Amino acid sequence: MSGRKQYAALPFIILVDSIEVCLITSKESGRWIIPKGWPKKGMAPHELAALEAFEEAGLKGSADPRSIGSFHYVKRLDDGSEVECEVSVYPMLVEYQAINWPEQDQRTATWVQLKEAAKLVAEEQLSNLLRRFNPKLLASKKTT
Repeated sequence: MSGRKQYAALPFIILVDSIEVCLITSKESGRWIIPKGWPKKGMAPHELAALEAFEEAGLKGSADPRSIGSFHYVKRLDDGSEVECEVSVYPMLVEYQAINWPEQDQRTATWVQLKEAAKLVAEEQLSNLLRRFNPKLLASKKTT
């Protein structure tokens, strides 16, 4: 299996007493994942992540241009073959969720607290990223 690169959004909102993230179901297996996609020519990774968040969950907001890490998983392609993917994750502060979006009939989207999201995703590396995620650190990194 040869490796392929993907880019993902970690869509989040900050509530008074918690941080919630939006998880979506994958089209094939129905497992909980975050919005992600293949690179597109002329599009920066964080811009692609934000585009995928809209197409897959109807989310609009600003994705940070700095990745908070990556995870690996094995994707089954349409022809039945498998490819290992490395997914760089870009945090995205969500401003709103649209009423209609391109893949709304193909996926379920849900908002959950970070701790719960870390339990729901199957990929251990993604789970670890969710456990460590702290949006307050994003602001402090911008000043350094």
